[in-house]
Amino acid sequence: MRYGLIAGNGRFPMLALETARKLGVEVVALGIQEEASKEIEALAAKTYWISLGALGKLIDICKSEGITQLMMAGQVKHASIFSSIRPDWRLAKLLFTLKEKSTEALIGGVAKILAEEGIQLVDSTLLLKPLLCGLGVQTRRKPNADEEKEIRYGRDIANALAGFDVGQSVVVCDRACVAVEAMEGTDAMLRRAASLVNGREMRLVKSSRRRQHMLWDVPVAGLQTIEVMRETGTTILACDAGRTLFLDKVELLEKANAYGLCIVGHAPLEESAS
Repeated sequence: MRYGLIAGNGRFPMLALETARKLGVEVVALGIQEEASKEIEALAAKTYWISLGALGKLIDICKSEGITQLMMAGQVKHASIFSSIRPDWRLAKLLFTLKEKSTEALIGGVAKILAEEGIQLVDSTLLLKPLLCGLGVQTRRKPNADEEKEIRYGRDIANALAGFDVGQSVVVCDRACVAVEAMEGTDAMLRRAASLVNGREMRLVKSSRRRQHMLWDVPVAGLQTIEVMRETGTTILACDAGRTLFLDKVELLEKANAYGLCIVGHAPLEESAS
């Protein structure tokens, strides 16, 4: 099977391409010019560069390369979607028909157009299942009873906000929601929250937004996340097991243990409620 991979920024695309090479899976990379690293060229079987708004070019490349299954890997900054995008006629037509410009609506609309062209979006973590967060406590340190209450509070808020597509994370402190992730990303949210709590410990809660798929916008944590947690006094990361990707997972957990942080994976809300 030959796959196409739309590459955004960060380690996610590189890990997917490295794994594909080890498995002998041929992957054609379609790097987003505004986001992706040039490193993908050394890892992919072939690389094309496209701009954020070039939906027609994306379809043409897939057809010329015989690609019928396409995965998305890496972040595209939400702010870039609004400030950098120059839509071609195909994307402009889609944007005109959308009732809202949320990530879910925009990428969902693109997925529908791709499907009409015989191109299917597939699980973006297809090649990286071992890097997903496991169920239960992942680190040596476990949350105490008070921290468990904070986590439950944060998960309730994160899952309540999920339907609004405003971000994947919240920060809680002393049973109060200090910050909600918007377009700035997790690191900036943590730093903003830290400026409000006068040195008190914080908890980071990530939600998979109760989606039934892993096609795009998968929650991700990496080594930088752990560094910013330490910098901002964030002692716990709680996330959805099986739906949160840990980039450089072994090193991430080692660093979390070295810093005395706690990472815990919970069953996603719809699974725990069923």
